[in-house]
Amino acid sequence: MMCPACQHEDTKVVDSRDAGDCTRRRRECLACGARFTTFERVEFRLPTLVKRDGRRQVFNREKLLAGLRLACRKRPVTEEQLDSLISQVERELAKRPDRDLSTADLGAMALRELQALDHVAYLRFASVYHAVGSPEDFLEVLRPVLERR
Repeated sequence: MMCPACQHEDTKVVDSRDAGDCTRRRRECLACGARFTTFERVEFRLPTLVKRDGRRQVFNREKLLAGLRLACRKRPVTEEQLDSLISQVERELAKRPDRDLSTADLGAMALRELQALDHVAYLRFASVYHAVGSPEDFLEVLRPVLERR
């Protein structure tokens, strides 16, 4: 592991802990003595995302996280809960036999997980995901939440 302070390649692990779906490691550079933290996560073989216009792109955990953070803004949802939600989506994606996945399917998976976490965040995410343009469209997005209660 390369030291972020001096770019030396020799570091040692000082502490290692389980952090849910990843391993948190505290490291120390053997050259300059700087300490830093790394997170180790299992890399899943995830499908390629196919956008509505046909373009293809690799799954980007950070992009999904940014959208979920926006939906959960000022809501009682922790960063750990969001990380767990995305990890659940990644596990579901890794189990799929097909190598292509539409972004619509990815959004539906995220919505399913988000609905169990926070209803308001679900509505925010769903209103963007479903491109809500009228009050009637919003009622269609709201209907599953009302039916669960």
